[in-house]
Amino acid sequence: MAERTKVAVNDLYKIFGYQPKKAYQLAAEEFSKAEIKQHTGSVVALRNISFNVNEGEIFVIMGLSGSGKSTLLRCINRLKSATYGSIEVNQKDIMTLTSQELIELRRNVFGMVFQHFGLLPHRTVLDNVRFGLEINKVQGEEANNRAQKALERVGLSGWEGSKVDELSGGMQQRVGLARALAIDPEILLMDEPFSALDPLIRTQMQDELLRLHQEMQKTILFVTHDLNEAVRIGDRIGILDSEGTMVQVDTPEQILLNPANSYVESFIGDVDKPAVIRIESIMKHPSCTIEQSATASQAHSAMQQNNTHFCFITDNGKLQGIVRFEDIANLDVRITDYMHKVTSVDPLTTIKECVPFIIKHHHPMPVTNREKELVGEVQQDQVLQLLEEKGVAANAE
Repeated sequence: MAERTKVAVNDLYKIFGYQPKKAYQLAAEEFSKAEIKQHTGSVVALRNISFNVNEGEIFVIMGLSGSGKSTLLRCINRLKSATYGSIEVNQKDIMTLTSQELIELRRNVFGMVFQHFGLLPHRTVLDNVRFGLEINKVQGEEANNRAQKALERVGLSGWEGSKVDELSGGMQQRVGLARALAIDPEILLMDEPFSALDPLIRTQMQDELLRLHQEMQKTILFVTHDLNEAVRIGDRIGILDSEGTMVQVDTPEQILLNPANSYVESFIGDVDKPAVIRIESIMKHPSCTIEQSATASQAHSAMQQNNTHFCFITDNGKLQGIVRFEDIANLDVRITDYMHKVTSVDPLTTIKECVPFIIKHHHPMPVTNREKELVGEVQQDQVLQLLEEKGVAANAE
């Protein structure tokens, strides 16, 4: 099924200052942010940004401080107005919306989760979650039920009557997340929501977000400065550089394998690539396959033709085992007489998780889908360099 675009950002600029037109012209001529400020006094926060976010996707916007990532998020719900360009939400350009239409958009389409929680200290946990519903004129028992359900989703049942200052930082962020979920938004906007948390709590909240996303399939735009967080949760990542330009939009695996420029390369140096890159990113088409009804002679010929010493055996596309060239003695019998069972991996398995197989076996690693159909293979030499970068192979038992 074709992916449906939920948010489309096209040729977007955000310029602060009194000479936006002149600053825009200089930006188009590729003057730097510093040069434009010197000539005009204006600051080009975002420069020629274009990307799409698909329905049900976690799209991560990342960059260093000052790169414009939070500004971009606020342009998307028009808490800030872009200077040039367009932003389409559900195929409608929000730059053309009236004030009332914008209010309805923010009430019904967007949910916002902030870095510093944004909770009301004089209210209980339940009342904080009810707050967004009250703004949307949801009252009484319906508001209580929806707030209670949102708290259950984030694991805070039993804390409804507590004051928020009685909660830990991680629990307060859960309240903020529950408040956003209670209004059942189509799109969640999350601005560095976990950056103020301790590392252990931060990881737990990332796990919680992934669990909720799998359950609810919300479209999420997530801002962070931490690439490890971005590659852990993002389906795709857009990286902003110090000039406010989006220099690469891609999957985490492709950013790690094929950084667009030296700026992106500077981000990925400390990332444990084998723990992030999935097998689907490096697998190739199976080099030799044969149906289990074939003879050993046919398998022998297939391996010679494909210049390989191994051949995968399938039954209507489903993996059954593997046969080795050197094991075949009698060419007239069915190939299953020489078949060895073999463990396969899912395409979403990380390279690091496959280390035991890579170390133990000398044949390609088969990749199968949920129906156990053979969809690819991975050769040892494809992953050894990645493993050696982090010393994984040397340290594996």
